[in-house]
Amino acid sequence: MAIEPAYSISSKASGGGRDGEVVSASGQIDLELRPPKELGGSGDGSNPEELFSAGYAACFLGALRATSKQAGTPAPDDATVTVTVGIGKDESDGGFGLVVGIETYLPGLDEATAKELAEKAHAFCPYSKATKGNIDHHLTVRV
Repeated sequence: MAIEPAYSISSKASGGGRDGEVVSASGQIDLELRPPKELGGSGDGSNPEELFSAGYAACFLGALRATSKQAGTPAPDDATVTVTVGIGKDESDGGFGLVVGIETYLPGLDEATAKELAEKAHAFCPYSKATKGNIDHHLTVRV
């Protein structure tokens, strides 16, 4: 698959990775990172899973708006997407792995239509495509 980027951005991590700092080239992100308490850290900063969930949620909502408009049923103005990223032990290799829960909220639509729109967005979203086959996704729909 050949992709010609229309936009690129880089971020640099320093320090201890999960216990350090991350700064984007634009300067819009300049965060102290700390492991969450659940992983033995202080929890006094952001973490990679939090950043991933924020980016994924925004990207998926954009994909939902684009694909629902193409389908002739624009997403309601108050539609939302909540992405939950979990990290835990991967028993297959002793390392860690991720799981992702994607919850779409499409008020005013019937459940079948909302589910169809969410599935189209999942097939279209660059984050979903990038993680397909690598991360377990759980897609739920609320109306």
